[in-house]
Amino acid sequence: MKRREFFAASCLAGAAPLSMVAAAEGSDDPSGKEFYELRLYHLEAGPKQKLFEDFCRRAAIPALNRIGIGPVGVFRMLEGDSPDVYVLLPHKSPDSFITLVQKLADDAAFVEAGAEFLDAPFDDPAYQRYESSLMLAFDAHPKIAVPSTKDSRVFQLRTYESHNTERAQKKIEMFNSGGEIEIFHRVGLKTVFFGESLAGAQLPNLTYMVAFDDMDAFEPAWAAFLKDPGWLELKAKPEYQKTVSNITKTMLRPAACSQI
Repeated sequence: MKRREFFAASCLAGAAPLSMVAAAEGSDDPSGKEFYELRLYHLEAGPKQKLFEDFCRRAAIPALNRIGIGPVGVFRMLEGDSPDVYVLLPHKSPDSFITLVQKLADDAAFVEAGAEFLDAPFDDPAYQRYESSLMLAFDAHPKIAVPSTKDSRVFQLRTYESHNTERAQKKIEMFNSGGEIEIFHRVGLKTVFFGESLAGAQLPNLTYMVAFDDMDAFEPAWAAFLKDPGWLELKAKPEYQKTVSNITKTMLRPAACSQI
């Protein structure tokens, strides 16, 4: 496959914002915080969904792990009949995000193993389109946490939009120094990641993911959080009022190839 065709077809190619290019002169973030790229792939049901997950298992995830990106999460929708798939890519630095395309292009094993997906023809593409957002991990949760690997595990992805940047930063503060993440842990909510969106849709916003051993654990965990005295006190503080204008909640289950 020619290099030009690779860049056009690669499932895992992305364009870096100029601000991130400028920030990428260093290597790993000195604070130890990770960067998260969250992708939503729009697929056709049936063979195309299987093709995508086979590509992730055989080619993409091994190649990503070789260049230090992982654990990689691949998630199907738990509710409804959408064939769309989320992919979570944890980066140790901005440079990891920016150089991803070139590193994959130079990985002959990736190109060979993923050929069926990467070389999909114009009139029968492997996927329709994908959306992407880039996030910086929170101070209080600087790295991804892999939950139970039980086959029954489920995840909830939550995005909190704010009506302006000041309120968005205040909500992030509420999680960090305000102690909201500590309350999550105290009541048994299993946190996977928390990220401040640097680029993507519906800005400003933050996104986080929590995990449950199974659906039976979902409602009791949130019920314990909502009645926790620490949460009731925290949410009543004047400085944390009107920080969130919209919440999007998505239930997910991991694909067989997922490392999360």
